[in-house]
Order: sequence, then C-alpha cells, then structure tokens
Amino acid sequence: MNERQPFRAKKRLGQHFLRDPSIINQMIRRAGFEPDAVVVEIGPGLGALTLPLAESVRQVIGIEKDSRLAEILKDRLVREGIQNVTIVNEDVLKIDFRETAGCCGGMVRVIGNLPYNISSPFLEKLIRSREVIIRAVLTFQAEVGHRLTASPGNKQYGAMTVLAQYHARISPLMKIPKEAFRPQPKVGSMVVEIDFTRPHAARARNEEAFRKVVKGAFAHRRKTIINSLKGFFPAWSVEDFLAGMEKSGIDPGKRAEVLGIDDFIRLCDALDSLFDKNSTGC
Repeated sequence: MNERQPFRAKKRLGQHFLRDPSIINQMIRRAGFEPDAVVVEIGPGLGALTLPLAESVRQVIGIEKDSRLAEILKDRLVREGIQNVTIVNEDVLKIDFRETAGCCGGMVRVIGNLPYNISSPFLEKLIRSREVIIRAVLTFQAEVGHRLTASPGNKQYGAMTVLAQYHARISPLMKIPKEAFRPQPKVGSMVVEIDFTRPHAARARNEEAFRKVVKGAFAHRRKTIINSLKGFFPAWSVEDFLAGMEKSGIDPGKRAEVLGIDDFIRLCDALDSLFDKNSTGC
C-alpha cells in the first residue's frame, strides 16, 4: 500500500487497511494455502494482501464493497499484469459462496481483514456456507477473536463461541497491533483460522434445533439456563425443560457459560421432541 492513500477511509464501512508488509507476509505464510487453491479475499482494499497472496495460489477472488476502491485495484492489477485476480464490487454479505465455488470448479478458501462491523453476520454466513469452504483465515477485532477461541467458564464464552467451535476447529494464528493499520483502530486484532474440515466430533441429531437451543441458553447471560431458555421459548413449559435437563444431566441452576459443547448437544437431543410439538420462529 502506498504511504499516501488517494482517498479517505470510510468509517461507515469499517475500513482499516493493513499496511505492514512483514505482518501481511506472515499472515499468508501461516494461512498455508495450497498452490492450486482458489481463495476468496474479503475487502482487498488497495491490494496490500491481494498481490502477495496471488503469487502463492492459483486464483484470488476479491470481494470489495467500495466501488472506488474496486476500480483503483482493478487498474493496479492491469498495470502490473496480474491475471489470476478477479475483483467483484459487491457487499460480501450478499455473496453466494456456493455459486462462487461452483464457478471455480471446487471448494474455496477465505481470507481477509474483516470490517469489524460485520464480524457476527459474516461468521454466520460462513457457517451456513461451510460445505463449500475448506478454511477461513480472518482478522477480527481482538475481542471477537478471544470470543471465538474461548473456553467454558470464560466471560467471553458465548453462543458465537459454541456455534463456531461446533462447526469448525478454531485456532488463533497471530496478533496484529493496531499500529499496523491505517487509519489506526482503537484496539488490536487477532488472526483466527476457522477449519471447517475439522468440526466438533459429536453431532446433534437436529442441527437447527442445536443452534436455537444454544442461542436461547445465552439469550440472558445473567440468568440460569432454564430461565434463559424459558424466556427464549415462551410456549414451552418449565416441566418440559426440567425433564430435558434431567435426561441430559444438566443442572438447571447453572448458567450457559459453564456448559461445554457436548453438554449442549445432550441437552438439545433431550429437548429435540419439543421442536416437533411446538412451532417457534426463534
């Protein structure tokens, strides 16, 4: 990235551009993408990560929401004769990863310095598209990175943690100081690997029910798990919840933050029949 940027970063898009070449190269090295990989890059900006990445993989597809940045990067790619990079001017939350993977003839990898204001919805989108994504290597605000890698009993452990770790192996790869970005954010960042080829070993019988139970359990963090679930599923009786918790060996007086993934799986399987008896839009 040039020291003098030809534009002002847009705060509403959460733009913070990684500009330290040594950190960029370290990020690519730790991502470890194969030479024949097709990689979707989120928010390529002016190409600080895009260009060195293109030297190590077969194809890069950059998803850039800012139309001016997209045109600047397209011009740069033409000037430098780089032919294995395609820039798509689109909101990444509207991208169909299945369609992208289909056009590329196979599975894709994902990398990027994620705009912090879309971390949660983008993570949910990745999980929904996991059958066509092998791995994602993403830079999150440090707080989000700690949430994704947290363990039960940690105050940062929550629904996002459980759902992410259920569907993928989550590994912290490196920390990035705030000084490495321009404009400089208020906090540091963490690069996290999300490996969808290595999900949690045990599986719930009904994965949509599992998602709802986990979200319901954490809906009111200060409440016990039974009270939080009761508030999330008001049509269900306390007796139903108590029966499910007894069957799964879960203490109804505990809070959700002390339960591991296997605990949630047992609880979900014990409550599974309630999803057939009760209609819920949760």
